[in-house]
Amino acid sequence: MTEPATLDDREPLQGYQLGVVREVLLALLAGEASYGYQLRARLALALGPLAGALNEGQVYVTLSRLEKAGLITSQRVGQTDRPDRKVYELTTGGRERVDAWLHDTSWPKPAPAEFHLKLVAAAAGLADPVGIVDHQRRELLIGLAQAQRAALAEPGGSVAGLLLEGVVLRLQADLRWLEACARYWNEARAR
Repeated sequence: MTEPATLDDREPLQGYQLGVVREVLLALLAGEASYGYQLRARLALALGPLAGALNEGQVYVTLSRLEKAGLITSQRVGQTDRPDRKVYELTTGGRERVDAWLHDTSWPKPAPAEFHLKLVAAAAGLADPVGIVDHQRRELLIGLAQAQRAALAEPGGSVAGLLLEGVVLRLQADLRWLEACARYWNEARAR
C-alpha cells in the first residue's frame, strides 16, 4: 500500500456540496486496498479546492454502507505506535460494480428543471421571476469568480485543474441560461 497523499490547506470553494459517490470509493479501492484517511486524501487531491465541501464523515459512513452491501471487506491492522486502522478491500461484487460504473455513459440530470419550476410558480403571483433570476445570477457570478481564481491557482496539468475547468464552463453555461430566463420573463411581464 502506498502512503496517503496529504490533505492540503487550500481555501475551499464556497457553495459546493459534494456527496461521496459510492462508485468513486469503490474505484479508488480497485487499484489497491486502502484505509479511510488514505481514501479521503486521494479524493482531496483529485478535487483540489472543491474538497473543502467534502464532509469528513461521509467517507467513513459510505465505507460502512459499502461493507454492509457486501461490496468491500475490512480488516483491522495493528500498528505499534498508533491505534489499529481498518484497511478496506473490494469484493468480487465491488469489482463488478466498478466495471459497470466505468462503462455507464449516462449523464447527471440537468439542474435547471427545479429552478424553472420555481420561476413558473413565482410567476403565478408568488414573487417576481426576474428578481429570482437576478438573485441566482449574482450567486453564480460569485461562484464563477471563486472557481476561476481557484483554477488559476492550480499548477498546470493538475487533475483538480481539469475539474475546475469543468466547473467554470458549467457556471458560464448556467449564466447564459439565466440570461435567457430573464429575457423570457421580462417579455412575459410586458405582455
